[in-house]
Amino acid sequence: MSNPKYKRILLKLSGEALAGEKGFGIDTATVAGIVESIETIYRMGVQIAIVVGAGNFWRGRDGQGMDRSTADHMGMLGTVINSLALQDAIEKHDIPTRVMTAIPMDRIAEPYIKRKAVSHLKNAEVVIFACGTGNPFFSTDTGAALRAAEIDADIILFAKNIDGIYSADPKTNPDAVKYETISYHEVLMKKLAAIDLTATSLCLDNEIPSLLFALEEPANIVDAVKGKSTGTFIEK
Repeated sequence: MSNPKYKRILLKLSGEALAGEKGFGIDTATVAGIVESIETIYRMGVQIAIVVGAGNFWRGRDGQGMDRSTADHMGMLGTVINSLALQDAIEKHDIPTRVMTAIPMDRIAEPYIKRKAVSHLKNAEVVIFACGTGNPFFSTDTGAALRAAEIDADIILFAKNIDGIYSADPKTNPDAVKYETISYHEVLMKKLAAIDLTATSLCLDNEIPSLLFALEEPANIVDAVKGKSTGTFIEK
């Protein structure tokens, strides 16, 4: 087994990824495939933190006519559902796992405290951060960037439903060009929306490199940790 390139990672999973082909809810077979790759990198000695979205249940922008804060808080609750499902699946592989929430709900998870999160990681426990930043008007991409900065992650791995960052939407523009590497400055200047722009600014300010790749093949997670070229690498 190859040595990992990174010691501590922040893995950002989209909520849609957990739904698989069903497109809604949680597909256990899909989650099992993702967890197999998580186990592989865990056995390599990598410290793993995870942020998961809630798009398989709810997105704040879907609440048309609804108060934005209310709609976003509903999305945060969706991330807790996904985090608990992911925790259950990971623990079936005998990997100790903690769910920490930005909004206190201590009957089912720990409140987020940075020092405890880092301690869990050093103790070889997978840490799943739920509820994004804990504030409305921020995406879970931004939550991932914030937590990565706080725990001093070596890299953020954005596992998306697209295989990289393109010059335009490849679904509507056949001339769109995929970037192998790109700077955060260029992403912001061109308003390339593969990653939330607030998250992009946060990564730039804190000099956190990131890699955006497709989760369609969960083994891409392992390749990314080994430093193999996949997706688009983003740095300052």
